[in-house]
Amino acid sequence: MTDPATFLATARRVIEIEARGLDALSAALGDSFSAAVDLILKARGRVIVSGMGKSGHIGRKIAATLASTGTPAQYVHPAEASHGDLGMVTEADVALVLSNSGETPELSDIIAHTRRFSIPLIGVASRADSTLLRQSDVAIVLPATEEACGTGIVPTTSTTMTLALGDALAVALMEHRRFTPEHFRTFHPGGKLGAKLLKVGDLMHSGEAVPLVPTNTPMSEALLIMSQKGFGVVGVTGAEGKLVGIVTDGDLRRHMAGLLDRTAAEVMTEGPRTIGPDQVAEKAVALMKERKITCLFVVEPDGDGHAAGILNIHDCLRAGVV
Repeated sequence: MTDPATFLATARRVIEIEARGLDALSAALGDSFSAAVDLILKARGRVIVSGMGKSGHIGRKIAATLASTGTPAQYVHPAEASHGDLGMVTEADVALVLSNSGETPELSDIIAHTRRFSIPLIGVASRADSTLLRQSDVAIVLPATEEACGTGIVPTTSTTMTLALGDALAVALMEHRRFTPEHFRTFHPGGKLGAKLLKVGDLMHSGEAVPLVPTNTPMSEALLIMSQKGFGVVGVTGAEGKLVGIVTDGDLRRHMAGLLDRTAAEVMTEGPRTIGPDQVAEKAVALMKERKITCLFVVEPDGDGHAAGILNIHDCLRAGVV
């Protein structure tokens, strides 16, 4: 018989033990962490992350996080490094080597390579007197904590601490470099995160696709433009080409009597809601949903009021912006 209460108790115990490990790590961080950040900032090349076994899996994630947040990084498997991949590690790089014990034999060649060519080495291990940390230019010691497995043999708390340490390095570096959401989108254009960071200017229709008519345009012509452009609306421009109004389906219904005898200025709604091209598309979708509309004209916020484009909610939804 399974016992849900026992499973939950185990889960909570594991999380509590690992949380205590993170608290200990936070308290133990000192000058070596700052020195590691400084060493990475000074590197002309990449951060070469390496580790064996569970440390290797953590290393891959750290390398990926660094790379996506503005710090060029690559994971190199220590065993593959011994068979030719050491050529990936150059004197312009800085090495970040992970090992709980600090004595992992597969790391010996990559450590020796960094020493031979004076490549800066940041070591992360739980023993200050380990081979890895004694050879490192910057040694970060993981605090002695209880592994969550109960037997002390399965890397659990130690890998959680190493992962958190990697995140701390990445965030410290990105804050120093003033890494922005726009930078992140450049490195991460796909997936949900990329969609959330798309700008209005990335999705809007521009040029001849934008449905616009002057104020004195007869509604017979304005209706033709509405039909041709396919957005269900038409923008109305003033004497200097500034967007001054919009004609929607609702405006048409309100002016059905004698509609074709009117001009666009007589039918339009003045002061339409607009958005800037540098706004995130997610904000535009929220605004359209709030106003129960399907299109927004795009106007440069510091420009002359000319419509730079038009954004349709369906374009946003196709791009994954919801």
